[in-house]
Amino acid sequence: MADEIAPEYDVVVLGTGLTECILSGVLSVKGKKVLHIDRNDHYGGEAASVNLEALFKKYGNYAKGSEPWKQYGRLNDWNIDLVPKFLMSSGELTNILVSTDVTRYLEFKQVAGSYVQQGSGPKATVAKVPSDAAEALKSPLMGIFEKRRMKSFIEWVGEFNSNDSATHKGLDMSTCTMREVYDKFGLEATTKDFAGHAMALYQSDAYLDVKGGAPEAIERLRLYGNSVARYGKSPYIYPLYGLGELPQGFARLSAIYGGTYMLNTNVEEVIYEEGKAVGIKATMTGVEPAMKFETRAKTILGDPSYFPNKVKVVGHVLRAICILKHPLANTNDSDSCQLIIPQSQVGRKN
Repeated sequence: MADEIAPEYDVVVLGTGLTECILSGVLSVKGKKVLHIDRNDHYGGEAASVNLEALFKKYGNYAKGSEPWKQYGRLNDWNIDLVPKFLMSSGELTNILVSTDVTRYLEFKQVAGSYVQQGSGPKATVAKVPSDAAEALKSPLMGIFEKRRMKSFIEWVGEFNSNDSATHKGLDMSTCTMREVYDKFGLEATTKDFAGHAMALYQSDAYLDVKGGAPEAIERLRLYGNSVARYGKSPYIYPLYGLGELPQGFARLSAIYGGTYMLNTNVEEVIYEEGKAVGIKATMTGVEPAMKFETRAKTILGDPSYFPNKVKVVGHVLRAICILKHPLANTNDSDSCQLIIPQSQVGRKN
């Protein structure tokens, strides 16, 4: 194996998260000589899909010697995403998958629907997010007059063209905020909530008052509508065997075009010369004896965990993985869905 490690590569990629694997695949297709390394024994990095045993062993709180995962059926029937996300069916990532032909390695399933919560505690209600003007008229999220205003708003979003001022409703898009757009249509606070968080997918209300930020928010709403229109029912699709399939698909693409992959490989040092990263020292474990090697590269890419002294913490994400034995209430018994709880509905800032 040591003989197979070249003394120099065009690109060394550290970590097999989705971003790293997309770059590795695309660079290999472009003719670059790529070495791709991960310290783990699986693809996906922090965004891997794992079976139930791996999940319990990584995060579970269980008595030593017990094997609680055995009561939930076959391990390989489980593909649990550590960083759960859906793909917009007309989104940028889907377009990349199609244009690189990585879709030939993957099978997708349409997510049954997108839902939003209104209120909190015992009074909380859950309803489907309207996907078009017709659904807006039937939605329990709004009263009868608000439904007509929302229908008018959704139709306008569908016709909006950032380069055609005739579609701007008299608003100056270079300075206009999204709050001003909502107010132009007379939309209520709860409608702004689900439009901004369940359709445009903003995580906080900061977007409302960004000067000149309206066009971006409108394009997000257009993407939601276009994604629904592509397959109907819901804007989201999902890899049948979990999100971990995505990086593996791009890894296959890279390998077809000559990329070299090494799992179970720890990077001991990133070599710098005059402040520029020029190579790595690493050890591949899982083989006897462990294989130490050094190689150089014109470019080194990697996920943040490989460069801890260059990372700055700017926020935290809280995640909970819950195993349910029933569909969520008020979701039409959907076998898969997204439920968004807008921050203002539960008194939070995000």
